[in-house]
Amino acid sequence: MMDKPVNNHPTGMFGFTIVWLGQIVSVLASNMSGFALTIWAFEQTKSATVLGIIQVSFLLPFLLISPFAGAMVDRYNRKLMMMVSDLGAVLATTAILILNAADVLQIWHMCVASVVFGISGAFQWPAYMAAISTMVPKEQYGRANGLMSLIDSGPAVFSPMLAGALLPLIGLTGILIIDVVTFFLAIGALLVVRVPQPELTTEGQAAKGSLLKEAVYGFQYIFARRPLLSLLLVILALNLAGGFSQSLFAPMILLRTDNNSAALGAVESAFAAGGVVGGLIVSAWGGFKKRIRGMLIGWAVYAVFGLILFGLGRSLYVWIPVALFAALTFPMTQSASNAI
Repeated sequence: MMDKPVNNHPTGMFGFTIVWLGQIVSVLASNMSGFALTIWAFEQTKSATVLGIIQVSFLLPFLLISPFAGAMVDRYNRKLMMMVSDLGAVLATTAILILNAADVLQIWHMCVASVVFGISGAFQWPAYMAAISTMVPKEQYGRANGLMSLIDSGPAVFSPMLAGALLPLIGLTGILIIDVVTFFLAIGALLVVRVPQPELTTEGQAAKGSLLKEAVYGFQYIFARRPLLSLLLVILALNLAGGFSQSLFAPMILLRTDNNSAALGAVESAFAAGGVVGGLIVSAWGGFKKRIRGMLIGWAVYAVFGLILFGLGRSLYVWIPVALFAALTFPMTQSASNAI
């Protein structure tokens, strides 16, 4: 049953679907921009180190801000937080677009923009997830969360192929224009819906003013439990190592294919498609009952296929099937670690 609009502003599942449509189109275009900018940065520098620096410029502020972002989303207007996070991203993209159109874009500009993207991203996801609890009836939570999961997987499958095909036709400027337009579509979708604020409970009122305390509570909880801390440190080390290796994928493929952006797009789409298939398998199967075993098997399979065999490959005939199989393990390890 369609939810009735309140004061001409849709809410409920209908309103959430409007927001979701705006977001999935925007994320698709943003992923295309990220792909195109990676190609541009490598063509300018021929340096994998530069790509790593750009990636760190995004990840570092994202990780530092994330513990505080969730607490801030709970305290302030959720619709406003979603709009501000989108606005920060569109301003950074617009700046990159103008600099590129003026033919003065440099690597340090991309690093600064990546910092803005990292900060915006830290607020964006918790704000949208929090909106589910106030916009959507409880009986629709499963459907809404399922739609949100598609925002990660769906665009990741198609954006590299689209960007690889469009880049020779419309160039980096054209792809950035598409990204900016879709950002405004996402913000427009937010403007027309109603995002109710949660009712303020006695506990919530008492917690006001303790932003830092609430943000560090999670760290205190983890440090008090040594087995959990040890596991998280292992995951952190593996993710760091994986991040370093993944930053080499794009330059390796470009160097071995004579800067063929379509080939890189096909491989990245294969990784994303493997992740989607793996997620469906884990959803139907439920994963390993012994979560640690599931994580170890997933890491081992990825090490063999995602690193060793992928690195030895010299053509799409090797990279695509290896990427598909390696990415099947991502949901396996993620679901096991989340369950723990």
